[in-house]
Amino acid sequence: MTFQYHLPVNLLFGRGRIKELGVIAAMYGKRALIVTGQNSTKKTGLLERAVNLLKEAGAEVVIFDQVSQNPMTTTAEKGAELAREEGCSVVIGLGGGSIMDCAKAIAFLICNEGDINDYIFNRKTGTEAQPLILIPTTCGTGSEGNGFAVLTNPKTGDKKSLRTNAVIANASIIDSELMQTMPASVLASVGFDALCHSMEAYLSKRSQSMTDLMSLEAMKLLGTYLAEIYQGAKDAKAWDAVTWASTIGGMVIHTAGVTLPHGMEHPASGLKNIVHGRGLAALTPVITEASIPAAPEKYKIIAECLGGDGKADCAEVLRGFLKKLDLNVTLSDQGITEGDIAWMSENCFKVSAAGIANHPAVFTIEEIQKLYRKAL
Repeated sequence: MTFQYHLPVNLLFGRGRIKELGVIAAMYGKRALIVTGQNSTKKTGLLERAVNLLKEAGAEVVIFDQVSQNPMTTTAEKGAELAREEGCSVVIGLGGGSIMDCAKAIAFLICNEGDINDYIFNRKTGTEAQPLILIPTTCGTGSEGNGFAVLTNPKTGDKKSLRTNAVIANASIIDSELMQTMPASVLASVGFDALCHSMEAYLSKRSQSMTDLMSLEAMKLLGTYLAEIYQGAKDAKAWDAVTWASTIGGMVIHTAGVTLPHGMEHPASGLKNIVHGRGLAALTPVITEASIPAAPEKYKIIAECLGGDGKADCAEVLRGFLKKLDLNVTLSDQGITEGDIAWMSENCFKVSAAGIANHPAVFTIEEIQKLYRKAL
């Protein structure tokens, strides 16, 4: 057995740990840029609470609240420009995966000049970023535990990750109490994204002993608790379990990568700005059905993690699991049409070549077109 595992994450996990924000931020600077969205953290009062915690610790605060679903490269550029103008010394991402990814890109761009797309497509490299603190408010992307920042170029529709250890957070405060204000529909979507991360890392050709161990734990936790909290459970143990599984999912894809479900979803949400987890829900059972022969034992284990009894195959178990989350959706439900398939299939090989290569089954562009069509 030979492998290497290196992921220098600083995770502060536990209910109520948001209270430590001011003390932690003070370690990195006295002027903070809070990156957040336009609505949720304001409605819940979390943004105001974060500002007060920072001010109590003696920090000045600048707010950048322009991040939307499927964050744009142009938004990250605007945020970095504001941070430079205001002399911000630490960047704080407060929100879901889109917020955290944009905060990562902003922290990176403060220290690296030029077009971020050059860094995304590896035409240029950067090794530094502004000090970064991440505070997830959704249990889905696991962005708080890895060095990825997924961004969409509004000019081309390319949705692809900036990948660099420079954007691994200096500290991630993971507090499951912050998750409990999510609407149920958001919880379902982000929870399934978290599941896909661990499924795909487990199936990946780059998987290894450490990531397998972690992925299995995350899949078991989600299989046990996600539907329970979606249906209204308030139990702290269940919320901690799903929140921790989400962070694990982010960590394992840092090392093992994602596979074809994410590879095929990114072109769909890059083109039509659909909800990422819903796009995965439409695609993953279809891709699984076609891929089981390439890794039957691993798909069997995944099905067992999700409550399968060994009689139904993994695709059937997944559909049953999605039904519990009211996520039995199609791509056409989300505005994708037959006319979009050719562009998405070509774009898949442009932005998701690594995910295609990691997948246990090999598909041609024509076969990927058929999978898109089946998911409509």
